[in-house]
Amino acid sequence: MDDNIQAAAARLVRRLKKDNRTITVAESCTGGLLASTLTDIAGASQWFSKSWVTYANEAKISELGVEEEVLTSKGAVSARVAIQMARGARERANADIAIAITGIAGPGNDGTTKPVGTVYVGIASSTWANALHTQIGGTRAENKSGFVHFALRTAIHCWDDAMAQEAKAEVEKQVAIEQAIQEEKDREIELERREAAARETAPWQDEAWEGDGQPPSSEMGIDIEWSEEE
Repeated sequence: MDDNIQAAAARLVRRLKKDNRTITVAESCTGGLLASTLTDIAGASQWFSKSWVTYANEAKISELGVEEEVLTSKGAVSARVAIQMARGARERANADIAIAITGIAGPGNDGTTKPVGTVYVGIASSTWANALHTQIGGTRAENKSGFVHFALRTAIHCWDDAMAQEAKAEVEKQVAIEQAIQEEKDREIELERREAAARETAPWQDEAWEGDGQPPSSEMGIDIEWSEEE
């Protein structure tokens, strides 16, 4: 195995282990080479449980839930299919992240309009999915190895970007919480200020009855004694 591929696999696995995440893969043209690369790393059972090699379109449909209409309209080597493969694998493996590879390794292109060496890699989590593509020139074996290397680098890129977005969202969430708390404090201060201002303009409101029994009547009156005239 190429040293660059092994290094990329190790980098991805370090991220999985750091965050205690699991991964699965769905492959077409690489025929299980990506799964083999990942499981060559000791302790793979902690973060890898299963994978799929769906070489035929029928397998992509039945095993991963790829839509037949998408295969017909976009072709097996397309971003839509790569994303659906990744999503299907992730859901069925109950994994945190999935990588899917679909491409044309050669030597022929099976009558498609896409050139040999074209590959699409789909990456999916429970909250996002993305697909990137590239074209590699080489023999069938070289293309398959290149596809795996590209898939690993794509996964690392998408992972780092997603983690950065999550961190940014968490910061924004905390800022929003702190702002809401401050706004509530400001409202309370303003309410107290208004109440104090109201007391100053109507001092009689401070003369509330605090004794026992009924409060004294606020009505003013004069006691008059009547006497009968003789």
